[in-house]
Amino acid sequence: MQLVTVKKKNFDDYRQFIDDETEFELDFLVQRLKGKKIAMINATAYGGGVAEKLHSMVPLMKDLGVDVDWWTILGHEEFYNITKNFHNRLQGQEGDLPCGDIETYLKYNKMNASYMKDWYYDFIVIHDPQPAALIEFREKREHEKWIWRCHIDTSTPNLEYWNFLYKFIVQYDATIFTMQDYVKEGADLKNITFITPSIDPLSIKNIPLELEEARAVTGRFGIDASRPLISQVSRFDPWKDPLGVIDVYKIVKKEVPSVQLALVGSMASDDPEGWDYLYRTLRRAGEDYDIKVVTNFNGISDLEVNAFQTASDIILQKSLREGFGLTVAESLWKGTPVIGGNVGGIKLQIEDGVTGYLVNTVEECAQKVLKLLRNPVLADDMREAAREKVRKEFLVTKNIWVYLRLFYKLSFPEHDFQEAQVTLKTTF
Repeated sequence: MQLVTVKKKNFDDYRQFIDDETEFELDFLVQRLKGKKIAMINATAYGGGVAEKLHSMVPLMKDLGVDVDWWTILGHEEFYNITKNFHNRLQGQEGDLPCGDIETYLKYNKMNASYMKDWYYDFIVIHDPQPAALIEFREKREHEKWIWRCHIDTSTPNLEYWNFLYKFIVQYDATIFTMQDYVKEGADLKNITFITPSIDPLSIKNIPLELEEARAVTGRFGIDASRPLISQVSRFDPWKDPLGVIDVYKIVKKEVPSVQLALVGSMASDDPEGWDYLYRTLRRAGEDYDIKVVTNFNGISDLEVNAFQTASDIILQKSLREGFGLTVAESLWKGTPVIGGNVGGIKLQIEDGVTGYLVNTVEECAQKVLKLLRNPVLADDMREAAREKVRKEFLVTKNIWVYLRLFYKLSFPEHDFQEAQVTLKTTF
């Protein structure tokens, strides 16, 4: 396994986003958890929402005084191809689980577990299916608590894949899902906790950009600032439905010929299927030069994503299944109305008709795009509501708070958190 080096962050810069009660609780939790060591483990340090969240959360936890490390597992293409299938099947895609895939999956988990034999951590947080079987090959230590964090929508999984993974998940001391709907009915899991993903409001991707600055950046990719722009920021994945987004654009184009579409994506090291779907997307776009398909391989980084989310008139997140969809919160934070698929975690973020719209079909999505393009006052009304929604519910500060509460609960199961706070307050 590889230890990930993170850039230093100062938590004091983030106190402006939290209220006094939350600030007190955070300081209390850090004090009570002193001496506890935490390991975060996932598949990759770059590309995809999990890595991005950890790049913000880990250094902020460190600055608070939490002893936390971030590790990534080792694997080759054969492993990542298989775990991409796991990802899709756990979100409901049909398909059998071959014996060869099981052998390869377990082989890499066992190999990675061998790096852990001399570890000493109190909490080991495993993110998503790729490293979930590490717990099967661990050297059991009495003080260790293992936590599985599921970032995907497992509400209606492929049962063969779920049943295989479940025998590992059930061994964990706690499990974290994004929402109640994602817990498979009948699952007998310990200490189920719900944590919505979050954004870092001071990261390059989310710091405020002036509109003219954002337009200057998007202009480098051929976007005309004088014409309406709709964008989707996502990995190239069948569940994100970039082909459906192009179909939406084509309907809108008939009514608003000047409209432009940007499909902005990041190609991740653990997503070989993404390249195949990128090529499918390019074929669907064809020779329409008002469709821009851009990735981290032709100049897209966090600043450029920020610029597209800021400069767009409307952001789409037309997912068919979605664990959360962090790009929704990112765009809402910038005050840009979002039209999203009426699925999964997107429903937690978009207040229909207030901060954007939830849609079920290509045609409905196109109608809502046209409605906002033709009613700029309505779009303006959504901007402030969108930003406030994110401030209250989807910033990284809240994510850290919920994680620390879970660590406290596992460390002191006999203690009542609220009573402990009251006791502490009376000492001041």
